[in-house]
Amino acid sequence: MDAPPDFALDRNDAVPRLVGRHEDFLVVAGLAGAARDLTWLSDDAPHVFALAGAMGAATAMGLGLALARPDRRVLVVTGDGELLMNVGTLATAAVVNPPNLAIVCVDNGHYGETGFQKSHTSLGVDLEQMAIGAGIRTTRSINRTDQIPEASRLIREGNGTSFVLMRVQPNESAPHKRDLDPTTEKLRFRSALIDGQEG
Repeated sequence: MDAPPDFALDRNDAVPRLVGRHEDFLVVAGLAGAARDLTWLSDDAPHVFALAGAMGAATAMGLGLALARPDRRVLVVTGDGELLMNVGTLATAAVVNPPNLAIVCVDNGHYGETGFQKSHTSLGVDLEQMAIGAGIRTTRSINRTDQIPEASRLIREGNGTSFVLMRVQPNESAPHKRDLDPTTEKLRFRSALIDGQEG
């Protein structure tokens, strides 16, 4: 499948380069490709909570986590389809504006969870502009590898909610078999949360 020129990055290279040391964050990963990206990158580490089926929940969960744990940097990595399902959470994140929250949207212009139909972003919707309109002050759109280092610094060093839109080719994320039992995932993540608090 030919990608429009704007959807240029290879997610399997770009996401790891953007995130860097995943251990520096508490991570909420959205559905489909974003969940596989982060569980593959972290080898399914307990500080990564990867969603399945809960479309539209990632940003709200990350916001709550950032407020509950102001001592930790919180990273939401989600896709365009998942974010479009609850794009209003960007407005809440902007108003509350926790200094430790970064949101990364890996935008491939498709709904990866439900059959790979084209999403609104492949038809002209710009999620960075929606984040700006919501009031998020620090945003970037990237679609070239030379833009990744600055975006990586932004998600680590911002003093307010930041938003990075990463436009990637509509190809598959790295294959990774996930444990989809929600209770197991909740307990693993809770353990990472408590251990981090006590450590």
